[in-house]
Amino acid sequence: MTTQQYTIKDIAFWKIIVGLALTSLFIFATMYSIQPILPMFTQDFQIKISYASLSMSLTTVGLIFGLITIGFLSDRKGRLGFIHLSIIITALILFIIPLMKSFSLIIFFRFIQGFALSGVLGAALAYMAEEIHPQHFGFAATLYISCNSLGGMLGRFLMGYLAEVHSWEFALFLLGVFGVITFLLVLFTLPKSNHFIQSTKNYREDMKGFLFHLKNPLILLMFGLGIILQMSFTGMWTFLPFYLIEAPYHLSLQQIAYFYLAYSLGIVGAPIAGWLTGKFSLSSIRVVGIIILSTGMFVTLGSSLITISIGLSLICLGFFISHAIATTTVSQAATHHKGSATSLYLVAYYLGVSMGTTLLSPLWEHFNWTGIILFGGTLPILYVIIVKFTQNKLKNRNAV
Repeated sequence: MTTQQYTIKDIAFWKIIVGLALTSLFIFATMYSIQPILPMFTQDFQIKISYASLSMSLTTVGLIFGLITIGFLSDRKGRLGFIHLSIIITALILFIIPLMKSFSLIIFFRFIQGFALSGVLGAALAYMAEEIHPQHFGFAATLYISCNSLGGMLGRFLMGYLAEVHSWEFALFLLGVFGVITFLLVLFTLPKSNHFIQSTKNYREDMKGFLFHLKNPLILLMFGLGIILQMSFTGMWTFLPFYLIEAPYHLSLQQIAYFYLAYSLGIVGAPIAGWLTGKFSLSSIRVVGIIILSTGMFVTLGSSLITISIGLSLICLGFFISHAIATTTVSQAATHHKGSATSLYLVAYYLGVSMGTTLLSPLWEHFNWTGIILFGGTLPILYVIIVKFTQNKLKNRNAV
């Protein structure tokens, strides 16, 4: 058995990088592929926006259940099997959904797909950490995480573009083909696990590790921030197509797809945040990121498409800076069971995705774009104020 972990000089290292980068692109493209075509669902199936949005929110609910389950199982059964199953099941469902005549069945299969997506999210980084030398893991992880953002952007952009030019069914079939190709590539190129050590802990011990983090006030605040950030961010992106297809813009989904390119600023947001941590405190960077996000929200209230584009770019930059720093804060604040702390943050993060897609529907129905933006721009700022007030109160109490 090979005992040496892979370095940047090894071919196996680059097989892992390329394989998991493509996997990340596919998984995140699939996760967010439905978002830009929600207006088509409302028309094709004659349903309300709130019902159509369940195809996004219940996917993230399935993902949350999957993250909790796969997190436990991959520590006992290994990583590669879950990665392989995640890709192929996700791809096969993309071929099934376009055949469904009932929207209820689409929602059902999206829930199953969400659970399947968690196989990659719950095992890929752990696999990389075990097989890649610690000296080169940071570089590998950064590339993988950047592909998360890139996949989300391409999924939204290409789905909106192809659905308008051809059909949403064709776009999902094409994404499914990419998934099958990715599966075959990963199946035959990813090196086997040489450094996986099976967990001998029982489930009760693991659960204690999870519950331990709920006693840490700072970690709890970051969990709350993850929910708040995604509620604002996902809510804005969910209702953007509905806003731009109406008067005075009357844009097509093909034209709206180009606005998702603002996501590219999110790809550089995490590296910028990492660079800033060497110069400023995590708290300061996090607050700046939130201010940028909220400022971008309010900028999108401008009437011109250029103003909206600038606002979207600021939102993406601020969101990914804040998210990256929140993740780092959780990792540093967790004195042990760091893996479960990160998993819990992801659960909160994707809970925010689910809430942002469905719970904000009444705001849209009553107050349209203005209501979505005022809520999404104000909520993170209010949360920061509450957090600062709470932290000062705790400090004063400890001083007494």
